[in-house]
Amino acid sequence: MNSDSLKKQCLCCSGKLYQACCAPLLSGVKKAKTPVQLMRSRYCAYAQGGYGDYLLATWLPASRAGLSAAELSLKSADWVRLEVLSKAQNGDKGLVEFNAYYLDDDDATEQVHHERSIFHRVGGKWFYAGVQ
Repeated sequence: MNSDSLKKQCLCCSGKLYQACCAPLLSGVKKAKTPVQLMRSRYCAYAQGGYGDYLLATWLPASRAGLSAAELSLKSADWVRLEVLSKAQNGDKGLVEFNAYYLDDDDATEQVHHERSIFHRVGGKWFYAGVQ
């Protein structure tokens, strides 16, 4: 990201500037305090591409079998917006339900990826654990 990008709205649709939202998480300056923060930063990483190391580092080791940072760095879709539908946290476990919208490769129509992501906090750090 260049300095102009830091002054723009965050891709995760939080309504915050990128530099105050996902940039500190993606750069490793800060760690996510909640499952929602982690999910938003992971969406941002996928939307931008090139953040495979971050995605792998925030994936619960027990559930990331066979994944590589190189594979996760590839931008697989043209992600256009994120909508958080619900969130829940109970101690060291969290759940975030969301819709992530992307453009279809064939005709550029907007499509939706719906997910209920599970998160676990281990040693004070949140990790993506999979889908419900």
